[in-house]
Amino acid sequence: MKTANSSATSSNHTTADTVRIGNLVVSRLGFGAMRITGRGVWGPPANRAESIRVLRRAVDLGVTLIDTADSYGPGVSEELIAEALAPYGNGLVIATKGGLTRPGPGEWRRDGRPEHLRAACEASLKRLRVDRIELYQLHSPDPRVPLEDSIGALVDLQREGKIRHIGVSNVDARELAAAREVATIVSVQNRYNLADRSSEPVLTVCQRDGIAFLPWFPLSAGSDAASASRALAEVAARHSATPAQAAIAWLLARSPVMLPIPGTSSVTHLEENLQAGRLRLSAADRAALD
Repeated sequence: MKTANSSATSSNHTTADTVRIGNLVVSRLGFGAMRITGRGVWGPPANRAESIRVLRRAVDLGVTLIDTADSYGPGVSEELIAEALAPYGNGLVIATKGGLTRPGPGEWRRDGRPEHLRAACEASLKRLRVDRIELYQLHSPDPRVPLEDSIGALVDLQREGKIRHIGVSNVDARELAAAREVATIVSVQNRYNLADRSSEPVLTVCQRDGIAFLPWFPLSAGSDAASASRALAEVAARHSATPAQAAIAWLLARSPVMLPIPGTSSVTHLEENLQAGRLRLSAADRAALD
């Protein structure tokens, strides 16, 4: 069977550098593939060759989780991933999401209907060139559709062998609990960073129960350099690092289930982000940022 993973961890990572997603083991730092598309996450990238290089370089540097969604482009991110990396090997996990549609640039609409999720998953399978998606995530609960119906559709796809593991995104603690009543949820992908910790209750549940937590927009505090946070700038300076690197290191230190997925369309920025995995914050650093 062609899948987007071989479930073995990359040989250049130690246990301390990995996190579990269900029975998969992946690198602590993943790659978010939203920014490899066109401006505004719409259409093809301005520099397709660079997007391909970014994906391949990420894998070369030991990344074993690439996160995408059918709505990125739409479809463009998944197509680029397949072009750059299929057939997938070396423990590489390709995670994707369904449940948001893109009527036009700058527009994001929820659609959690079971029939839509089934069609979205089938389309993602084709674009990614696999028979099974290793981690398929509900992109966002749809207030018009009972959450149990949306998750139930993913359970059906799981039983059919089209997805291996189920994750959720943009959920609160109550929604996470409701989803877990229907399926085994192995990951949560929520907005979380130094400036926005509103998902702390969800992270607490994930840490308690061993559910991987993928913070999206992990660099909101780091991207503005010193103006974003004096404490962050000071910590970064002590380590001869960028504020973005210090922000990623803080996330990694925050919880053992944390799996940041910073994204970029630049090989240079990719390499800078991944260097944060070597940055070890002291207790004083963490106290300053916490």
